[in-house]
Amino acid sequence: MRITGVPQGLKSDTEGVLIPICPLNPEHLPKIKAHLLALSAHDRYLRFGYAANDEHITRYIEGLNFDRDEIYGIFNRNLDIVAMAHLALMQTPGRPSSAEFGVSVLAYARGRGYGARLFERAVMHARNEKVSQIYIHALSENAPMIRITRKSGATLERDGSETEAYLRLPKRDLDSRVTELVVDQYAKANYSIKEDAKRFWDFLSKVQEIRQGVRAGRHQSAE
Repeated sequence: MRITGVPQGLKSDTEGVLIPICPLNPEHLPKIKAHLLALSAHDRYLRFGYAANDEHITRYIEGLNFDRDEIYGIFNRNLDIVAMAHLALMQTPGRPSSAEFGVSVLAYARGRGYGARLFERAVMHARNEKVSQIYIHALSENAPMIRITRKSGATLERDGSETEAYLRLPKRDLDSRVTELVVDQYAKANYSIKEDAKRFWDFLSKVQEIRQGVRAGRHQSAE
């Protein structure tokens, strides 16, 4: 199965697997912060292009604009964000709209094609928002990001330690708009199922703790 609504040249390493990608909102800010703070120093350097400390990340999070931009996350069963993308929309009156893309994936979740899938999702939304071009600024040593942009058919311009990529987007069509609605509904349903499952297992864990406490109390009374 291939997610439609994206350029034909862009294929993910996980093609054939439908990965739920959730649009994030301000309610997810604590999880966004936990995800970014969990990145190693080197991963932060690759993601932001500089040695971002905790204070830098906090300022970045405080500056997120959920009304203008699109931010996506891939969650694990514990509802932790294991991969996240930020599509910053840039609209200037009288000029074609463009967008900038950035992505981060936790170390243990790499090699699953999450970065490529998040890029696909961002491209789909950008098309539907009538964005004509996506821009990616990456360090030249960021091989996964360079590989994703190259596979998408983007134009790459390398300047020493930095690389800039530009991907021209086709106009939106019925396919891209319907596909976005479908993948959003699937992601919301998947997240709801994970919420219910986590609530159930948390409940069982608390019941187990209570039972253990009762048993310990009985044991002490017997002594």
